[in-house]
Amino acid sequence: MALNIADLFEHAVDAVPDKPAVQVGDRVITFAELEAESNKLAHYLQAQGIGTGDHVGLYAKNSIEHVIALIAILKVRAVSINVNFRYVAGELEYLFDNADLVGLVHDRVYAPLVAEVLPKVGAMKAVIAVPNPLEPDDASDLSPFGGVTLEEAVAGQSDVRDFGERSPDDIHIIYTGGTTGFPKGVMWRHEDFWRVLGGGIDFMTSEPLEEYDQSKKALQDSLVTLPLSPLMHGGAQASLLMHLFAGQVTILEPKFDPVRTWELVDQHGVQMLFMTGDAMAVPLIDAYEAGGYDGQTLFAIASSAAIFSKSVKERWMKAFPNAVFTDSVGSSETGFQGTGLQDASALSTDGPVVSIPPTTVILGDDNRPLDPATDVGKIGRTARAGNVPVGYYKDPEKSAKTFIEIDGVRYSIPGDNARIEEGNRITLLGRGSNCVNTGGEKVYPEEVEQAIKAHPGVYDVLVVGLPDEKYGQTVAAVVELRPGASLELEELRTFLRAHLSGYKLPRALTIVPEIPRNATGKAQYPRAKELALAARTDDRTDDRTDTVEANA
Repeated sequence: MALNIADLFEHAVDAVPDKPAVQVGDRVITFAELEAESNKLAHYLQAQGIGTGDHVGLYAKNSIEHVIALIAILKVRAVSINVNFRYVAGELEYLFDNADLVGLVHDRVYAPLVAEVLPKVGAMKAVIAVPNPLEPDDASDLSPFGGVTLEEAVAGQSDVRDFGERSPDDIHIIYTGGTTGFPKGVMWRHEDFWRVLGGGIDFMTSEPLEEYDQSKKALQDSLVTLPLSPLMHGGAQASLLMHLFAGQVTILEPKFDPVRTWELVDQHGVQMLFMTGDAMAVPLIDAYEAGGYDGQTLFAIASSAAIFSKSVKERWMKAFPNAVFTDSVGSSETGFQGTGLQDASALSTDGPVVSIPPTTVILGDDNRPLDPATDVGKIGRTARAGNVPVGYYKDPEKSAKTFIEIDGVRYSIPGDNARIEEGNRITLLGRGSNCVNTGGEKVYPEEVEQAIKAHPGVYDVLVVGLPDEKYGQTVAAVVELRPGASLELEELRTFLRAHLSGYKLPRALTIVPEIPRNATGKAQYPRAKELALAARTDDRTDDRTDTVEANA
């Protein structure tokens, strides 16, 4: 029993070779075709000396070629390294060097950046350019770094599956988004990754699956799934793999577009939609409410990795009364820590409320697990035991801070705060590093953000803490308004008084053209704080009006 990601994919191929696996635009590739094309590329990688434990970067937007490359890397027991396609040269140089890449698969359009960076990080055994659907005719020069096209790489290669035995102990790495510093590579054993991110545990019952359980389900009718995040995000990659293991078809898009999304839903009868909180949910429901779409084939709408706020959920639930809505919480360091079915009559304004598996605990200030039965209402840090990562790649210091042994049990503790609720549930309050300590009171940005998003003039918002001589920190809101809307600080504070305690009200308001988020929709809190600080300084020196502050 291998419980290796490549083996689990191959089980699905053997079960349903002729089923569609992935669709991008008008292109559809079946499981058998995906198997054959990835085998060809895998043989090319082997011929270049790439094999067990070697690191190969995947620097590409969503495409069928991206999926082929991912599977090929896994087939030869190499390690795929997800690369953020928004990185500039300095960030790419750091990642390529930190990850010890010996190979790279990249969208051809990125060739100029690849040519700039590769001489600074050492020679590669293989550099392969693939087209992306947005610019399929790009012909950027590959000669400066000896790159080849995917077509050239697979020419004459065998499509036969003749690879050696694999191990559940093979390593799979997911680089975090780097929202609070340089990205870190989270190292997972293949089996552990499958258990908590690839569907190897029933997310609702916590029951473990057997090796062939998903491929047996592949024999049933396919579900049409549409994950909206880029595959360079760990959550989207996990979603893709989970659905491949189960023989389901995954529709991918190289760029998030709300109008295009609804067109795809109606055209293909999409049943399951995966999105990243309000960053995607708001423009999607805006486009839907503008009219012209049915969308009622959707029966499962899932959000993870960011706030799906109450006011936005209510709009979705009104539009899709027959759909099931779920909030999932977790991180690259834990996998899924909990999933909650959302009840329209009991939506939380504090944060996602989810049921937790036996492996998830809440740690108190003394680093001891709280009792979910007797400590209802208490707040602590989330921690997960069981199938957890090996650690951070080449960073034993950070590994020691995140992966901690307590009473002989090893936990992953990513830094999220949560409150214990009745019925073995928790309310996720947010990342501890973002918590604002004002006058001795803790304010969780996500709670304030949810309340602000209910204001009709607000499109998006991030809440940060700014230095304050009197209170230590003060709550500041960085707001992106809806077109034509205006907002003053006192108006906002008056609106919020019905929802929040006084100490949680923003004392500063900064209006910005666009809220800083990464390609997956995750909040960029450090950048939001920079904007608020810069605007506050400008306001005090130049009488600008984009930032307003309350005196009390």
